[in-house]
Amino acid sequence: MLINQENFSAFILKCHKAVKVFKEYSSKKFTFLFAVSFCLSLIISACSLNTSVISASMPSFSIGQDPEKVVRIGHQKFGSLSLLRAKGDLEKKFNSMGLSVRWNQFPAGPQLLEALNAGRLDFGHAGETPPISAQAAGAPLLYVASSPPNPKGEAILVPKDSQIRNLADLKGKKIALNKGSNVHHLVVQALAKANLKYTDIQPIFIPPADARAAFEQKKVDAWAIWDPYFAAAEQATGARILTDATNIVENREFLFASQSFAKKHSDRLKIVLEEIEKVDEWAKSRPKEVAQILSPLIGIDAGVLEQVAKRRAYGLEPITKEVVAYQQRLADTFYRLKLVPKKIDVNQVAMVSDRKQLN
Repeated sequence: MLINQENFSAFILKCHKAVKVFKEYSSKKFTFLFAVSFCLSLIISACSLNTSVISASMPSFSIGQDPEKVVRIGHQKFGSLSLLRAKGDLEKKFNSMGLSVRWNQFPAGPQLLEALNAGRLDFGHAGETPPISAQAAGAPLLYVASSPPNPKGEAILVPKDSQIRNLADLKGKKIALNKGSNVHHLVVQALAKANLKYTDIQPIFIPPADARAAFEQKKVDAWAIWDPYFAAAEQATGARILTDATNIVENREFLFASQSFAKKHSDRLKIVLEEIEKVDEWAKSRPKEVAQILSPLIGIDAGVLEQVAKRRAYGLEPITKEVVAYQQRLADTFYRLKLVPKKIDVNQVAMVSDRKQLN
């Protein structure tokens, strides 16, 4: 049942009638109270179960907006796009052209690319793994640029008093991770480095906020996570880094456009990329300012964000044949492990360039 204003009102009316019938035909107080409780439970359950459905069905544009004059951008917590949103430079550029920007924040890359696949986004970013699953699902995405590798920006954490001391100790253990995210690739390759199979561990697929709670309550043995959640957990829980991604995976961040947006509005895409390069150039020597600007936008302490800003890789790079080959190896590995349903060809959705610089 999809709850909207019309059928919600009808639902309430039916509950009211049901309560009235119970009240008239039963003299037992318990039955009357049960009817009231039952109807309220139905309302609460319907609302909570359909939150995502309601959100997914909402229009991508505000009333009165011309869809052709809106650029829809998705971002996660932290990163160049979050900073670009906070500073407002992209809006100023597009406003001067009679265009506007619609921002949407997502908890992780898989959710962002789901929105792109549903036609609700024109542009966004994600780590190495989400586009593999998205392409396998038929998402009309296009790799348009990437960040430099940032292996210090993700890690496998264990509680500070954990008996796990090396990767081999993960055998048989529960590892929390966001399914299909960049750290999914980290876990797979970290296990291989320790001569363990993916089936040697128990992956617990939960999003960052729930994973943090499970980690603190010791319902899981380890947690694979990326910045800024990684830095926040370090500072708040004293978590120990079992390993970061150094010498395991590159941990690139990719920038994506929908194929239709890239084809129809290549001029707008060029402006977005140029503004990202500008904000990255500004940010790389100003970690404290970056943290102070982003903290109120994404709700994370400025001290945590400053640590993230200091270890982050800045700048944009074109999608080269080498980058495509790296992503293809990832895709082949995930297919072999049955983590994606079919083989894919990354080159088919990549804007490949021979240049070493984006512009």
